Amino acid sequence: MLTYYLELGFRAFRAHRGLTVLMLLSIAMGVAACMTTLTLFHVMSGDPIPHKSGRLFNVQLDAESAREWKPGDEPELQLTRFDAETLLRAKRAVHQVAMTGSFIAVDPAGSGDAAQPPFFTGARYASADFFAMFEPGFRFGQGWTAADDTSEARVAVISSELNDKLFGGQDSRGKTLRLRDKDFTVIGVLKPWRPAPHYFDLTLGSYAKAADVYLPLATSLGLRFGASGNMNCWGRSDGQDPRALNTPCAWLQYWVQLDTPQQVADYRNYLVQYSEQQRQAGRFERPPNPKLTAVMDWLSLRKVVPSDIKLQVWLAFGFLVVCLTNTVGLLLAKCLRRSGEIGVRRALGAPRSQIFLQFLVEAGSLGVAGGLLGLALTWVGLWVVRRNPSDYAQLAQLDWTMLGTTLGVSLLASVLAGLLPAWRACQITPAIQLKTQ
Repeated sequence: MLTYYLELGFRAFRAHRGLTVLMLLSIAMGVAACMTTLTLFHVMSGDPIPHKSGRLFNVQLDAESAREWKPGDEPELQLTRFDAETLLRAKRAVHQVAMTGSFIAVDPAGSGDAAQPPFFTGARYASADFFAMFEPGFRFGQGWTAADDTSEARVAVISSELNDKLFGGQDSRGKTLRLRDKDFTVIGVLKPWRPAPHYFDLTLGSYAKAADVYLPLATSLGLRFGASGNMNCWGRSDGQDPRALNTPCAWLQYWVQLDTPQQVADYRNYLVQYSEQQRQAGRFERPPNPKLTAVMDWLSLRKVVPSDIKLQVWLAFGFLVVCLTNTVGLLLAKCLRRSGEIGVRRALGAPRSQIFLQFLVEAGSLGVAGGLLGLALTWVGLWVVRRNPSDYAQLAQLDWTMLGTTLGVSLLASVLAGLLPAWRACQITPAIQLKTQ
């Protein structure tokens, strides 16, 4: 029976080619506009590390001056070097990482490629637990150890892209990487990795590309490599380097991994006690107000997804509703044109349920065709988005989830659009139609 209904639908589409083309375009354009925007929202608001996002926490300490402070104020987003190093030494979490981002000059001549000119690329200076906590995955080698942090070892981990550029994609462990005028030994090469959003450091951009060079934080401090991102200073620094140990400047991101609710509670208590100790010592002026924020809560708190993207999603769904309304009107017009055919079928004994099912199958088949066309238009729309210079533009890719969603939305939309025409078709009175034939 289903095959018969599909055959009837195909005949009807051929008999009313103009209406069919209009309905296909209406469904396809509505689906494409909706799914292009929804795909962009999906990649921008997704969980960047779903298997452990509930176990990774950003740490905030209220270390700023009490001047202009009001109860309920949000603590400083980053930590001072003194606090970050103190928490690192305490090792109260499963893993703990202090880090910052930067841009650094790479000299290919140090790698044996004198023909290639020096260039700047993104760098991340972090403590040893960075790789265990954020799990970028290694193509070759591994990260450095806590002992390398302590000894300020000149070792580096590089991205797969930089490895391809400097070493032709080969195993580059043991080779020399020259950063500025200093030589480092490559000990690891990452697999292609681009967390989205760039949750562990939002100061360089929520959807920024991941760094190409990773160095021990202690090594970067010892060599006085600069850092990029936000820095907030308060109080007197007496002309010191803002990244010096005792300077009241917050510029380091600090994350911990806590695997159980009890560990979370214990660590929060530790932060309260630490804050109180620092207050009694005169470093902190405000009442203890530490914050532990899990990944997804952190992204929500920092409003990572732009508000205009959310608005565009609603507008796209509104456009889809308008397209469906037009499709309903076109299906009703086609239904009225086929009143005689429906009357004959009813007179020959076809029940209303069969008429209803017939038109619903036709609408569904139209939705599949419109969905395939809409899928092609969605790919075109995402290709246009990727031409945008924004950081998030390159993330606009249609994955399997959104591919299935696109086809599902088109089918659901067409079936919903076909409900009223199908109901109207099964209400046609055969006697009236037979008299007019």
